Amino acid sequence: MTAFDRRTVLAGIAAFGAGIALRIPQGRAEAATVVIKYDWLISNGQIGDVVALKQGLFQAEGLEVEFSPGGPNSATVPPVVTGQAALGQFSDSAQLLLARGSGVPVKVIACGYRSGPFAFYSLPKAPIRTVKDMIGKRIGIQPTARFVLDAILAQNRIDPSQLDITNIGFDMTPLVAGQVDAVTGWVTNTKALSVIGPDRIDLMMKDTGLPSYSNVYFATDQAVAENAEVLAKFLRAVAKGWAWTHAHPKEAVDLTVDAYPQLDRETEQATVGLVLKLSFDADTKAKGWGWFDPAAIAEQVRIYDSIGQFQGSAPKPEDCWSSAILEMTAADRPKLG
Repeated sequence: MTAFDRRTVLAGIAAFGAGIALRIPQGRAEAATVVIKYDWLISNGQIGDVVALKQGLFQAEGLEVEFSPGGPNSATVPPVVTGQAALGQFSDSAQLLLARGSGVPVKVIACGYRSGPFAFYSLPKAPIRTVKDMIGKRIGIQPTARFVLDAILAQNRIDPSQLDITNIGFDMTPLVAGQVDAVTGWVTNTKALSVIGPDRIDLMMKDTGLPSYSNVYFATDQAVAENAEVLAKFLRAVAKGWAWTHAHPKEAVDLTVDAYPQLDRETEQATVGLVLKLSFDADTKAKGWGWFDPAAIAEQVRIYDSIGQFQGSAPKPEDCWSSAILEMTAADRPKLG
């Protein structure tokens, strides 16, 4: 999970007002250019997006799309609110809610992952299969993800003092070395998790009682109101990219690794099945890829408010999302489970 910097968000508020990064073509032959700001480096979570780019699906919608990857020293919010990017993608829905709570006028417009890939990993000698199993255990967690653990414990009515919580980095070796009983990280980080071995026990976010979405596409209130058609064209192309990935996972990985050779082909081929499980479920089969449940977002707001995560008052749940773009693309988003 990437770090969330409130100061960067507030700086973005001060600069807000420039509109979105959209260059409208003067002639029919020229495509509109749209920039998307990602929260992190391009990886397996963006396979469908890369496919849309490489397969010409954006161009078919009359768009020229530029990917702006993130990273450890890159902020996601300011480029979107200042107009350098038309839309962005957060790693986790909690980031959008905290941004909205800080006064940033952004909304969820679609969700790529049905649940956060964040998980707790343990071994059979001290298994953690449920949240209650954490009681009395030594939990190693990244400082930037501590608020997620607090929310999970609050949702399950467990006092944090009943756990021994230790700050760790992204290295999984503290679990293997017996320094902690559980470590945390994204289940799609196959390479890092390989050091734990085949006996690894996963407690996924979706099984903790805390609702979440990941790979959350978002845009400003202004963009949703004034440039919905452009956002719909973008989402329509991305949805088709994910449909193609669902049908051709091996080829989709090859396209992505060819475009981003820093990725390891063998690792990504081993991970793509998990990526698809995170991207498609019963809800997407009924309502299409990218759909989200407003009630789940409202529940997240309630939980994060209960542990004091918002500066001042909590945002109104209905201010945190818009279904307009999903409705405009309903016929084209793949209904796959």
